[in-house]
Amino acid sequence: MYFYLALSLAAIGSLLADGLACPHGRGLRHWTGLWLTALLSMVAFSLFLAVSGDMLLAALTTLALQVLLVVSSNAKLRILGEPLHFSDLALIFAVFRHPQFYFSALSLWQKACGLVVLAALIGAFVWRFDMSFTTHLVGAGIGAVAWAAIALSLRLPAFRVLAATPEADSDVAKLGLTPTLLLYWLRWRGTPQHAPGPAEPRAAADDAEIVIAIQCESFADPVELFGDGKYALPGLENARLQAAQWGNLQVSGFGAYTMRTEYGVLFGREEEELGFCRYDPFLTAVREAELALPHRFGIEAWRSLFVHPHDMRFYNRHMIMPAAGFAELVSEEAFAPSLPSEGRYVTDKAVADKILHLAQASDERRFIYAVTIENHGPWSVDGAVEGDSLLHQYLRRVQASDAMLRQLLDGLAALRRPAVLAFFGDHRPSIPGFSQPGGQRHTPYVILKLDRVGKVQAGANAREDITPAQLHRAILGMA
Repeated sequence: MYFYLALSLAAIGSLLADGLACPHGRGLRHWTGLWLTALLSMVAFSLFLAVSGDMLLAALTTLALQVLLVVSSNAKLRILGEPLHFSDLALIFAVFRHPQFYFSALSLWQKACGLVVLAALIGAFVWRFDMSFTTHLVGAGIGAVAWAAIALSLRLPAFRVLAATPEADSDVAKLGLTPTLLLYWLRWRGTPQHAPGPAEPRAAADDAEIVIAIQCESFADPVELFGDGKYALPGLENARLQAAQWGNLQVSGFGAYTMRTEYGVLFGREEEELGFCRYDPFLTAVREAELALPHRFGIEAWRSLFVHPHDMRFYNRHMIMPAAGFAELVSEEAFAPSLPSEGRYVTDKAVADKILHLAQASDERRFIYAVTIENHGPWSVDGAVEGDSLLHQYLRRVQASDAMLRQLLDGLAALRRPAVLAFFGDHRPSIPGFSQPGGQRHTPYVILKLDRVGKVQAGANAREDITPAQLHRAILGMA
């Protein structure tokens, strides 16, 4: 009886908790989602039972895990406009490797509560641990049965048609959070493993000797974000007037997911082509390495450098970028630590200085792709004066990005070599009360060409609203 009560607590509690996951439709979830939620709760229950040997503890831990997933997903939906994805779970270790990206956004009391819960969980496992081998074996047996039931269920026609296309909001509303996580992971694993055929190196169109692409963290037009012309960025406005091409970059992420924009610009594949890989295309980018811009330029003809003042292990850039054809990775070790007054990250000015140094270091043709970090949120800590608002902190840093654009244009002009500069934002910032999900997501981009005497070439000054993958092709076409 005690066993059935504990298992019922885990299953029913998980069903109730998952019902609170947003977005949700009217009424109950579809029966297929409820069935999968119940089976997944049995899997979790069996795991905790096999580890602890205590049924009540296994049930409560299962319920706590479900609540944690729902709370995390709802918070993410509120801040970033998307529910939790299976690919987000790949970042669990990054949370502890790079705590400043995550824990610094928590208040002191939230951190304290987290530590208390963690200590209580460890204490409960120590206190309630049962040495009985039989109970642990029962847990393993329940897990085997639950996994078998899931595997058999997914072979049935009613389940095979679920989550056929990546539409996370509607699938969470219909099926629930945990079934969607499972199904999307399975669909992602089922994506064909063969890479698309290697792209042909582009034919030389112009005589550019330097190509620089700047993926600027949280760079957006403040006039569009906040509806006030006094926030206009002079560097961006001037660049738009001189650009060979400019417009809106139609990025899919809001407040995060730098790697989606980065993948699109570097590898040139539209999200519609990626299927379930679209949520984190860097998970599979290595097998598409030959599509990347360095290979398109030609690794024999151009030396490609990737600049990012952060740990290259984040998003596995340390593996992806060399495979993509970058001959050199310039990471955080190449930069001096930022001053307390500058914030927690390396400044955009320091990145611009490094890029210009690399551009003039050799007469060989160079492609430099840089990912900035100064304007990475949250903006409520280092470098802020007392009473400073989130809005003012963001504006101060986006103005630094705008100054970087001007610095790069002036620096390239001084080199007096044919050059192409592409400058774009990776996503809009998520600033509570000022910039929130639900509306437009685009960021600005500009592409400028300079001739051999350092003058910006007058071109069509064409406005085109494009995707990151189309920006990939635009850069190739102008280089």
